[in-house]
Amino acid sequence: MSSSGNSNNSSTKRKKIGKIHSFTCGKFSSSSHRVVDNTQHTLIGGPGFSRKVFCNDPTNIETELLNYTENYVSTTKYTVYSFIPRSLFEQFRRVANVYFLVCAVLSFTPLSPYSAVSNVLPFVVVVGVTMGKEIVEDWRRKQQDHEVNNRLVKVHSGDGIFENTKWKHLRVGDIVKVEKDQFFPADLILLSSSFDDAICYVETTNLDGETNLKLKQSLEATSKLVSDSDFQNFKTAIIRCEDPNANLYSFVGSLEFEEQNYPLSPQQLLLRDSKLRNTDYIYGVVIFTGHDTKVLQNSTPPPSKRSRVEKRMDKIVYFLFLVLFFVSLIGSIFFGIATSEDIQDGKMKRWYLRPDDTTVYYNPDNAPLAAVLLFLTALMLYGYLIPISLYVSIEIVKVLQSVFINQDREMYHEETDKPARARTSNLNEELGQVDTILSDKTGTLTCNSMEFIKCSVAGISYGRGITEVERAMARRKGSPLPNEGEELTDADMDQKLSVKGFNFSDERFMNGNWVHEPRPDIIQKFLRLLAICHTAIPEIDEETGNVTYEAESPDEAAFVIGARELGFEFYERTQTSISLIEFDHVSGTKIKRSYELLNIIEFSSSRKRMSVIVRNEDGKILLLSKGADSVMFEKLAKDGREFADQTKDHINEYADAGLRTLILAYRELEEDEYSRFNEKFTEAKNLVSADREEVIEEVAESIEKDLILLGATAVEDKLQNGVPECIDKLAQAGIKIWVLTGDKMETAINIGFACSLLRQGMKQVIISSETPENKALEKSEDKAAVAAALKASVVRQIRQGKNLLAASTDSYEALALIIDGKSLIHALEDDVKDMFLEVAIGCASVICCRSSPKQKALVTRLVKTKTGNTTLAIGDGANDVGMLQEADIGVGISGVEGMQAVMSSDIAIAQFRFLERLLLVHGHWCYRRISSMICYFFYKNIAFGFTLMFFSAYASFSGQTVYNDWFLSLYNVFFTSLPVIALGVFDQDVSARLCLKFPLLYQEGVQNLLFSWYRILGWAFNGIVNATIIFFFCIRAMEHQAFRRGGETVGLEILGATMYTCVVWVVNCQMALSISYFTYIQHLFIWGGIIFWYIFLLAYGAMDPSFSTTAYRVFIEACAPAPSFWIVTFLVVVASLLPYFTFSAIQMRFAPMHHQMIQWIRADGQSDDPEFCDLVRQRSIRQTTVGFTARFEASSRSLKLEGVV
Repeated sequence: MSSSGNSNNSSTKRKKIGKIHSFTCGKFSSSSHRVVDNTQHTLIGGPGFSRKVFCNDPTNIETELLNYTENYVSTTKYTVYSFIPRSLFEQFRRVANVYFLVCAVLSFTPLSPYSAVSNVLPFVVVVGVTMGKEIVEDWRRKQQDHEVNNRLVKVHSGDGIFENTKWKHLRVGDIVKVEKDQFFPADLILLSSSFDDAICYVETTNLDGETNLKLKQSLEATSKLVSDSDFQNFKTAIIRCEDPNANLYSFVGSLEFEEQNYPLSPQQLLLRDSKLRNTDYIYGVVIFTGHDTKVLQNSTPPPSKRSRVEKRMDKIVYFLFLVLFFVSLIGSIFFGIATSEDIQDGKMKRWYLRPDDTTVYYNPDNAPLAAVLLFLTALMLYGYLIPISLYVSIEIVKVLQSVFINQDREMYHEETDKPARARTSNLNEELGQVDTILSDKTGTLTCNSMEFIKCSVAGISYGRGITEVERAMARRKGSPLPNEGEELTDADMDQKLSVKGFNFSDERFMNGNWVHEPRPDIIQKFLRLLAICHTAIPEIDEETGNVTYEAESPDEAAFVIGARELGFEFYERTQTSISLIEFDHVSGTKIKRSYELLNIIEFSSSRKRMSVIVRNEDGKILLLSKGADSVMFEKLAKDGREFADQTKDHINEYADAGLRTLILAYRELEEDEYSRFNEKFTEAKNLVSADREEVIEEVAESIEKDLILLGATAVEDKLQNGVPECIDKLAQAGIKIWVLTGDKMETAINIGFACSLLRQGMKQVIISSETPENKALEKSEDKAAVAAALKASVVRQIRQGKNLLAASTDSYEALALIIDGKSLIHALEDDVKDMFLEVAIGCASVICCRSSPKQKALVTRLVKTKTGNTTLAIGDGANDVGMLQEADIGVGISGVEGMQAVMSSDIAIAQFRFLERLLLVHGHWCYRRISSMICYFFYKNIAFGFTLMFFSAYASFSGQTVYNDWFLSLYNVFFTSLPVIALGVFDQDVSARLCLKFPLLYQEGVQNLLFSWYRILGWAFNGIVNATIIFFFCIRAMEHQAFRRGGETVGLEILGATMYTCVVWVVNCQMALSISYFTYIQHLFIWGGIIFWYIFLLAYGAMDPSFSTTAYRVFIEACAPAPSFWIVTFLVVVASLLPYFTFSAIQMRFAPMHHQMIQWIRADGQSDDPEFCDLVRQRSIRQTTVGFTARFEASSRSLKLEGVV
């Protein structure tokens, strides 16, 4: 009760503020709800509108029969019951695992060329380790779900008592009390709030990425329920509404209360995951819970993503299966023919097989059956072509790579205590192949912190602040910034540090010094307009007396703060007045002045301006207006253009510095002119029709004319630190960047300039639905005709862009494509999307404005499927979830607010700038490591498998293996697997510093140079060459060689041990040649693997012959004492490595790859030599067209052209 009392005091203090929004700004008051959307409300009770909610009675029998979903939310991939079947399904989606399972089953039959245990054990370990990894990753998701589901909210438990309840226990019909700065736990209908007029402010950052507050207002009928005790007998209300759906911006329902029906609209709907702001508390009734809520209806199940490298790896496995099949088939045919000829004329050809007294496997009388059985045996024997430990080794490597990403201090954000976090390790190598980045704007590129930094008043530019873009440009040019060397006074420094939204510094303008400027009267009007022309609400901290502002947009807040810091403080607003503390330039003192607020003409994307009409203390009526230069200059009077030319020049300078600009102008109105306008304006606002907004705009147009120019403002839409530099580096790496935002077109374009995706002089292909002809068509009642006409307009604009693109192909001109949400609807239709994508791909920058979450996902899908290239989506809000899940890689920004995007992402980072290191360093390393690792894996298994094939042919395709059973089983587990894992985890072709210095190195991944078929087949050929050298060298060298003290010739066991020793040496030494960056771990694994082979041979050979079989004492008695064993091993290793070494030396000299060129100049100590660096950069396949580097190069070209002219 005490909390209710306190909040009622605050609501009395702020009671009138809500009415500003409910009437003056053009929104309906609560009394008007009964006449809104009556046509839609006739649908209630029909299909799609069948939900029935008994308020404050969640245990109602009818509610239980309806069986509404619980509020528990799960984002995990598995449950306790589904884990075993689903994870096994995931494992056996890989055809290699199916093959190994069949081999494991067959190993228990006489067909098997090796023992069952030696075959089954490695297979079980491999599958078990992979399933264990799945458990660990899903457990992390489970912990995140646990945190959300166990948040607390106050729920009415009866008798007017509200108790803390976990979110997961909420039910449909529960009455909840949500307090300031808490998230809404489910979709609610607002019943009342701490304000008398039942309004509340809601932040929807998690839903649409916007930080400006949305106003909600309850029905008047429930607005009197302002304390806990009021709900004691509140059980007569029933809500009937639409069924769960994904539309965030519409809602149809009705409230039956006290025997009356009241229509419900989105104005009363509070969505899960939005936050209550600037309101002490609200009461609401739960209508949708859990996965029925609109935010979760918008989300889709996490897709099972696989990298392109892994998909190609599957193709290699299929190819090796074909090789395996045909070699087995050919071998079985030869074996069948040889078997049928074993006894001819009573003579035995292969007498050692005893064909006269044999089993079915060698029976000359049934040679076809023997051939079929040999075929099955060969399929198992040659299975060592397929590396059983490949998949599990890659899983281990990817997990360890993810650990390195998570622990990279360069991607740790200290302010929010957020490290980078790889939520899945399946896509590490994809990070090195990204061709297109699709980025959200709000909260991703920007931090929603506008700063007032410069202004132009009376034709004079003020403000010495330096923008991010100017800093980036200066660094690129290597020139000092114009004001960088100027020392700030202590007072200036303190002010800069303490005032958020104000980064203005100019001694001519600050501390009242503007009164000494040539036109102080104009400056006074300019600052007064900034302090009055807005819809911000002041809040006074009762303890400190400080004033803060809640504005509908961050730039509006920056204007009000700028005016306050320059002497015009806005401190109070009522329904009819705005009060300021002004600095009077005549008397030199601060004076309180109040202005009667007559009208507010709101900003819209079509008007591109906003105006207020006020009456000052002298009785004069003033129209104060601010807006985009594209419309404001047209509204100026002939005698109001005194500073127009200078102002235009300043605006161009500000835009080039990446600033957002607005023009400020005013005029005095005559009383009768205002009266006529006000009458028409009031009529227009009270209209309830489809063309209400158009009528309001027409009336506003009649008064917003003949304005007198005062000047222009420039605010910096504060980018996150390092965004321009990051975009520049990514552009140099050949990555295309698209921005998909829900913001209006002007805002998106300004951000494009700020982060150097756009620049002055870049031609813009604008596809907009806001053309005059389209606006005229929208008034028509024939919606089908309007849609067809709009589509035709979009197609025409796309064709114009295509023609412009064709004309600019042969020049250095770069184009930017900018399209709005309505146009995007038609651009994504099946018969248009190919042409739209063709234009978009040809442009240097693409910006999609007013995009819905679904459109973001559809654009991402279009780019991914039609181009076939790797796409990366990055965003921070719930409105970005679809885009993140649709892209090949989804990167979530783990900002201050919201976890929805992070929970749906593959990788989470705290700032956009970390994307540079994530892709150019970790992405490149992971791609190179995984590619090299897979190539090497296939190489070593081909080298090993082909020695088996060669011996099988040598042994008349009899199915006899040259190696001991455990030699076969442990080859991929102990003797060769650890070095390849070390390669996948630690190897670096170039250092992180050089990866960032030479971004073009990233193109190796984009072009897939390190995992091309040429490179894969090259490694396979190397494996075949090595196998050929090992087998034939050993056979010829040892065929008649005497071993042991008794002079016995070489037997199968000695030949097998020698060949195996040569294989282990060759593949490990090949690894040593392939590594670019040695660590002690790699030395340990490579040379340790070879040493371990000898130790194993000693230990295994010392075991009982019944277990060690052919390996019994073979090393200590036969191999080790014989010099020929060591000589053969040495010569085979040298002969096997010589072809690779020769090829590498020739390639390095005559056709070096990007990383080899960088290694070369680094080895020569030339990595800082500009001439050598430019030589490497000339190898770039794609011209840099965006970023400040491109901006600088474009400026240089234009200067050269001017010099020529």
